[in-house]
Amino acid sequence: MNATLTTSDGRKLAYRTVGAGPVLVCHPGGPGLSASYLTDLGGIGESFTLVLLDPRGTGGSDSPADPGAYRFDDYVGDIEELREHLGLEQISLLGFSHGAMVALSYGIAHPDRATCLVVAGGAARFGEEQTAEQERGIARCEAEPWFPKAKMALDLEASGEAEPEELRQAMADMLPLYFHRYDERARRYAAAVEDDLPNADAMRSWETDGFPTFDVRAQLPSITAPTLVITGDDDFVTGPACAREVAALVPGSELVILPECGHMLWVEQGDAFAEAVTRFLLGS
Repeated sequence: MNATLTTSDGRKLAYRTVGAGPVLVCHPGGPGLSASYLTDLGGIGESFTLVLLDPRGTGGSDSPADPGAYRFDDYVGDIEELREHLGLEQISLLGFSHGAMVALSYGIAHPDRATCLVVAGGAARFGEEQTAEQERGIARCEAEPWFPKAKMALDLEASGEAEPEELRQAMADMLPLYFHRYDERARRYAAAVEDDLPNADAMRSWETDGFPTFDVRAQLPSITAPTLVITGDDDFVTGPACAREVAALVPGSELVILPECGHMLWVEQGDAFAEAVTRFLLGS
């Protein structure tokens, strides 16, 4: 079911609900990508009612008047307005990639409102160890026929200078990098999300202001919600080095690293992803 809410500053936030069971709010990544990138999240909607949020400026959600209003506190504020709109005292929250960092930020800002956190492909910062892992992940793909286009697209996205249509093509060109193996299953996923129009302002804000300064290590010990940290062993974006650091700093968190898996966890290892998330949420 598609629905919307109106925020306190007059914007429309769009979300979609699927599945049945306890509510799980789901925040996609990018930043600047809609919830369409989450597809079916490995089928976890069989056990939960998924509330799939289009972040500000993506999908059916309005952009903020301020083109720089894509900071973590902005995203956290939108989740809090969604929680109130849903009439829930607390929420379980799954964040993917940049959305996983939003989830961590929400757990820090609203420890009394977060029942559980699922940090899927997230990070506490991007220091030397994390960026070295990223560089190794990119380098391992150099012999692939799609690599030259993927590397050019990655550089364009990182420049913060691309327009939305350029970003749409860039996302398609770089997507093979996000998989352990770019096979037919991965190609079907790529085809399913190819029409999503990225938000250039959100990506530009991340590349110029977010990525260079993001560091929540000092705040992570204040998270009180049970937390699952999950990533792929071959994720070049937010792989094992990122996941281990987050898990080490969030008290009592659980760490799961999926084998033969890149960034798109529920695509390459859907059954294992769904089992880990379902077991954690129903057992917490």
